[in-house]
Amino acid sequence: MGTLVKSSIGVSVTVMLTMLLGVAVAAPGKTLTWAGCGISKNAFMAEMAAAYEKKTGVKIDFKGGGATKGIREVANHSVDIGGTCRHTLEDPDSLLNHREERRIQLTPVAWDALVVIVHKDNPVSDITLERIRQLYTGKLTNWKQLGGRDAPIELYVRKGKISGVGRTKRELIFNNYEQEFVAKHVVDESATLEKDMVSNPNGVGMTGVSSARKLGSTAKILRLEGKEASYENIKNGQYILYRPLYMVTHMQDPNPETKKFLTFVMGEEGKKVMRSVGTVPYEDAIGLWSKYLDEQNKALAMRVGTAKPAATRTPRL
Repeated sequence: MGTLVKSSIGVSVTVMLTMLLGVAVAAPGKTLTWAGCGISKNAFMAEMAAAYEKKTGVKIDFKGGGATKGIREVANHSVDIGGTCRHTLEDPDSLLNHREERRIQLTPVAWDALVVIVHKDNPVSDITLERIRQLYTGKLTNWKQLGGRDAPIELYVRKGKISGVGRTKRELIFNNYEQEFVAKHVVDESATLEKDMVSNPNGVGMTGVSSARKLGSTAKILRLEGKEASYENIKNGQYILYRPLYMVTHMQDPNPETKKFLTFVMGEEGKKVMRSVGTVPYEDAIGLWSKYLDEQNKALAMRVGTAKPAATRTPRL
């Protein structure tokens, strides 16, 4: 009886604290693990996790690691949830999902954008889509060609072709997943690229706007075709290099907490969190999806040899 009374008192205290403080007291073992790209984390995940823990007591344990890790570690059950800024890869022979990226579900939850960043003192403030193509194919080598100083351009790119930024860049700008880039600096992660833009006056690279904003005044985000990568310009499609951010879950995940968290992210409370940090919720700009899907299809068509390279076509505006 004494044990029963003690247990009841404990439950009552927990309920009372929740009611008075507006927070949930975490039950033992209520933790979800998350892996994924830093851009997704910067866009909304850190704030989303804090809001969810306050509401439910369930903690999100961040592992990081990039978009590929966010997909593949969910696929192999290493983590509960992933975050990615690219879609799944295709098997080169069958065009089915890559064998390490199967049995998962990607749910678009937000919109991000690719932006060109440079040192804060760089006088260049605007760039065109065609100039970006020339930059990445080695046709631009001096900042004078972009209206800047007489100084060499030092381009930074991510290693490999399957990072979230690297793959999406090839998809949206070149419509060619195999496009080769000519760059002086090849780095392992976007965080390194972003850090070097702060210190290298001749540097230039691309990252997600959500990460770029975190740099504040220590680096400069260039306008694209005269448009800033603002919340409104991304939402209405005026900033043309937009892309979805996905939550990754396993199709055979038995943990009910995973589904609850995804429901929270996609619900009104989750959207409110996104808007508060300047990220566009997916459903707020759902009309962007058809245009983005069109670019995906063009890139896939290039892979199977049925389309012309992006440089020979009119850019999407």
